[in-house]
Amino acid sequence: MPLEDGDPARPRGRQVNGEVSGTPRLRGKGDPSLRGTTAPGGSRTEVMAEGWEPGPALGDGNVTPGAAPQRAGQHEEALMTELSELVQKVVKSSSWWERHGVDISILACSFLLLPAGFLCLQSAQAIPFLVGVLTLGVVHHTLTVKGSHLASHNALTESKSWGKVWAIFFIELCSAFTVEQATYNHVKIHHGYTNVIGLGDSSTWKLPFLNRYIYMFIAPLAVPILTPLVALDLLRNVEWKAALRTLCCMFLGFYCHYWLLLHVSGFQSPWSALLCMLLTRSLLAHPYIHVNIFQHIGLPMFAADRKPKRIHLMSLGVLNLPRNALLDWSFGHSLISCHVEHHLFPSLSDNMCLKIKPIVSQYLKQKKLPYNEDTYSSRLWLFLQRYEELMVHAPPITELVGAQ
Repeated sequence: MPLEDGDPARPRGRQVNGEVSGTPRLRGKGDPSLRGTTAPGGSRTEVMAEGWEPGPALGDGNVTPGAAPQRAGQHEEALMTELSELVQKVVKSSSWWERHGVDISILACSFLLLPAGFLCLQSAQAIPFLVGVLTLGVVHHTLTVKGSHLASHNALTESKSWGKVWAIFFIELCSAFTVEQATYNHVKIHHGYTNVIGLGDSSTWKLPFLNRYIYMFIAPLAVPILTPLVALDLLRNVEWKAALRTLCCMFLGFYCHYWLLLHVSGFQSPWSALLCMLLTRSLLAHPYIHVNIFQHIGLPMFAADRKPKRIHLMSLGVLNLPRNALLDWSFGHSLISCHVEHHLFPSLSDNMCLKIKPIVSQYLKQKKLPYNEDTYSSRLWLFLQRYEELMVHAPPITELVGAQ
């Protein structure tokens, strides 16, 4: 299953009693239609944190004559350095179990549940059969989403060699995607240029020819079919050795799943086995798609030559969802409730992102920076209400007018 490769955005972002929701307000040259609007459900957000006043435009360099932009850039770099030092202290004081062991154990438990899932599918009774489908569906998404995501950031181990092995296993064999393209699109582009138009703007998640209900509720069922097709198309961009390796891993992963359904679960026909494969592999496809768009689209978008420094880019363009037992297990904290922390410190494991969450949230709030949080239901309603604006039309570029 492809990783969350890019993710667009649009203004949003002020916290209200610790949470944000709905539509943002921009100062400067943002989208006028978004100013002063109220989100469905009555909540209200602003892109600019409280205490920010108009000032020189922020970029990665001096975008206007004078020293003010340079001083602003140095101030932002100092903020990121200070936060990094606070987080590094926590990481150094944490045990291997906290840094890697917890997440490895979750993946190991998922593997151990596989036999039970395949055996439950042998039953002719509805309840054991459904338990088998649910078990295999959760295991599949844990391996393909959580495992692939951690492996792409080399967050499962501190060894680069073993990191490469785990990346091939989780991304290619389990997820049917190519490591090179997955890591490039996700780590280099999405994380390097979060919410930057033309780079990390999540355009790959948009299907403007679909209406809102088909996209949000029906199209996700096709993810297991579309994923290998997209992966095959991307093989044109990698070396032939990597392409051959990916093809072998993809075939092995699909065939093992198919063979186990026939010979362990006892399916009588190839079509029934393939249908069960589709069912289990699409079990959590809806939240998978939703999470990928909820946490970036609808937040500020930037031009490549006028994007803010890293700490502002990530605090403005990333949003956390509340903790959810099923999604925390299957997708990982870094994709659900600790997405802001993950974008600021992408090499940390899910458990470590959860551990540093209080430090990051408190620091950003103390420095009057946005710390975006919203509920799953609120974001779903927002996208249903503003689907044309958020998912069909090109998002406006946020003209960030300085941070004092």
